[in-house]
Amino acid sequence: MTFSTYHRRKLFTVEIYVHLFLKTLYRHRREGRYSLHAFVVMPEHVHLLLTPAIDVTIERAVQLIKGAYSHELGGIIGRSQEVWQRGFTDHRIRNQQDFIHHRNYIDQNPVERRLVTNPVEYRYCSAFPGFKLDPWPPAAEAAIA
Repeated sequence: MTFSTYHRRKLFTVEIYVHLFLKTLYRHRREGRYSLHAFVVMPEHVHLLLTPAIDVTIERAVQLIKGAYSHELGGIIGRSQEVWQRGFTDHRIRNQQDFIHHRNYIDQNPVERRLVTNPVEYRYCSAFPGFKLDPWPPAAEAAIA
């Protein structure tokens, strides 16, 4: 899925704002709201590859992430400022090949934008060493078939 900052403002050029977003993203993962497979936090948008928990819709997962982040960031920059554009774009992963394609797209996003030459160099991307990610769920392959 993809969602953008309000008016595509380059919010995520400020390191503490990115760290706050990652903290929010990983908090909901720890709470079991979704499995996180890949992500990239670009200056003005975010790409996520996740699998919502059985009792969580994709819309609810986005609401949790965007809402919690807006609330936390509001304490820093002021509550009157909009943080996110409305809505998001999503894509249902069809199979393992589609999963790999989208994971690679996410990883290559900072390279395509010429922010780095190799995805492992971009600190706000799951390709950067050290981020804990969830594997592609084998049950998803069976559910799609």
